[in-house]
Amino acid sequence: MGKRDDLIAKYADDLKNKCGMTPDMDLLTKVTIGCGPAIYNDDASTVAGSQESELETVKTNFLIKKLGLSDGPELMEGINAVIETYGKSERNKYRAVVYYMLTKHFGKEAVYG
Repeated sequence: MGKRDDLIAKYADDLKNKCGMTPDMDLLTKVTIGCGPAIYNDDASTVAGSQESELETVKTNFLIKKLGLSDGPELMEGINAVIETYGKSERNKYRAVVYYMLTKHFGKEAVYG
């Protein structure tokens, strides 16, 4: 297994144990690949759930540009719901896990089809 496979296994573990969901491994793999090299950078691989600017970036770059959603209050509500599910106190919120949950939350799995 390569480094990416190790990370995907770690993300799947977070989804199971911290978020209480059974991951769709195919989708999780595609979302992880979609994150590109950011997953290998300690800072870029996580989402700072308490930083407003970071959440705006997730909204703009992922929800609007990648998933093709229209801007509106429901986007930030979705992000907050995902952060809540992951656990506000959870220090490392992996970007791939957050993006995976957002993809599921908004029913946009087809983007990765």
